[in-house]
Amino acid sequence: MRLKQKLIVSNLFRGIALVAIALLAACTQVSQNIHLKYGNPSQAQTKPDNYLIERPQYALSYNCSAGIPNWVSWQLDRSWIGKVERSNDFRPDLDLPENCYASKPYDYRGSGYDRGHLAPSGDRTRRQQDNSATFIMSNIIPQAPENNREVWREFEEYCRDLVFEGKELYIIAGGNEDGKKIAKNRVTVQKYNWKVVLILDRPQDKISVDNARTIAVWIPNSPTVERSDWRDYVVSVGRVEKKTGYNFFDRIPKAVQKQIERSN
Repeated sequence: MRLKQKLIVSNLFRGIALVAIALLAACTQVSQNIHLKYGNPSQAQTKPDNYLIERPQYALSYNCSAGIPNWVSWQLDRSWIGKVERSNDFRPDLDLPENCYASKPYDYRGSGYDRGHLAPSGDRTRRQQDNSATFIMSNIIPQAPENNREVWREFEEYCRDLVFEGKELYIIAGGNEDGKKIAKNRVTVQKYNWKVVLILDRPQDKISVDNARTIAVWIPNSPTVERSDWRDYVVSVGRVEKKTGYNFFDRIPKAVQKQIERSN
């Protein structure tokens, strides 16, 4: 009887140990993904309209029905910045599942919209392969030229300026509210473009209210933004969450997350 009890206890502890190892492995996997270090905003996995793709250069959620990403997330510090030239090699994403529409570079031809990067080419200039990855079409959305080439570009440059000041950024960008369709109705144009940025003033320190802050923008994807300033479109991260239904930076301690997302 005692032997049987010992076997039961032994098996119980073995089971607990296996569960603990599995949980530890899951946590390790999350922490190793730098671009999702502080959260997966839509809990993207394998659903066709919320399909997760992870690359060394960024992570994204793709919407097969819309032919565009829901969001793209990337970490930015000085280690990503170098001197390689712009690749300009737009191409479809071959990692998307079957029966998922992978947008093509020519889908935008004659549409009046730019092939607008979410993770910018300028944020990945360390190596040619990093820069080239930003031209995969799952990182691209239709953007009004006045948006893409002016306010959106200027905010990208501001973020890089912060990096050159020694800060570390975690950035997520996407679009919201379906508008017209292009490419024979296979690619959806969003009425608004948004971006949320977590800024760590002292990257080596623990995240706290004193060390972390956020900036978010909500910009109309239309010619109306011509000659405007990106600061005209600053909102709180909380407002972007309310409009998109996403939860940003949810791996930050709740008290810190709540306070820094309120600011604008």
